[in-house]
Amino acid sequence: MNLSNILVSIVAIAVAISVHEFGHAYAAHLLGDDTAKMYGRMTLDPAKHIDPIGLITMLIFRIGWAKPVPVNPNNFKNYKVGNVLVSLAGAIGNILAAIVCVIVMKYVKMEAIYTIASMTMVYNIWFAAFNLLPVPPLDGWGIVSSFIPYKYNEIIYKYERMSYPILLILIFTGLYGIIVSPIRDVIWNIVTLFY
Repeated sequence: MNLSNILVSIVAIAVAISVHEFGHAYAAHLLGDDTAKMYGRMTLDPAKHIDPIGLITMLIFRIGWAKPVPVNPNNFKNYKVGNVLVSLAGAIGNILAAIVCVIVMKYVKMEAIYTIASMTMVYNIWFAAFNLLPVPPLDGWGIVSSFIPYKYNEIIYKYERMSYPILLILIFTGLYGIIVSPIRDVIWNIVTLFY
């Protein structure tokens, strides 16, 4: 990977992370929880969201992380609905950002802009798809767990305790790609409708 590719990737990752985390923060704000806003996280400023180590691993291994947005679901009028909407908001933000990138690619013919928009679109699609995996602490688990009856709390707790080893196994064996690919393909098809 040459320097220009690294710089384009950093821009693309910064946009994808910022949009994703802002989505969570803004959705929580709309639903009555201003925790993220109080911590200065309801912003598109990448500096507020990027974890340096997460960024480096993303550049090297294509898998990384951001600083999670603090959310207190106890402030929602409806805990389950709020949890689902806030969990979905990050992925929705990434999909909307990818659509904007596709529109830019369609109408702006400058090579540099096209390259940045193209890479940013790809990262946003992958962010949305990966975060929808139903594995803690990813957003997909926030969605799925909202629908699991309270009587299964003990099973949920055990699963959540095992989540990091499960996630690491999925990542380092490449199995996550098999699960993510169908989600990514659906998002890709939605985004490319605008090209």
